[in-house]
Amino acid sequence: MTNEQLTTHDLRGWDIGAVAGLEWSPWGSRGDARAKVLANGDGYFLALVEAAPGYRGDPHEHGFAEMLYVLSGTLRTQGVEMGPGDAYVAAAGSVHTDFATEAGATYLSIFKL
Repeated sequence: MTNEQLTTHDLRGWDIGAVAGLEWSPWGSRGDARAKVLANGDGYFLALVEAAPGYRGDPHEHGFAEMLYVLSGTLRTQGVEMGPGDAYVAAAGSVHTDFATEAGATYLSIFKL
């Protein structure tokens, strides 16, 4: 392979971009969290979420699988305390009745609307 072949890549189907320039948007119904949608594909979104101390998520049923990875802080989901490096996958059809952070948390969420 030539150097040109090694540095030329097909980007069809890719969503790659600079995150620093993205705007923050409100997250949740209470206004105490914000998110940046980092990328999307096949109907799934990857979001960076900053939840303020006291944030509570609204109960909901997952229409599709949802994944979450905690970057910093602590949060509780379904009665389980989670911290940096912890993750979950909620299957389609599962019901989310408990999601909160007392001290604040930053996490990545992968979801489909």
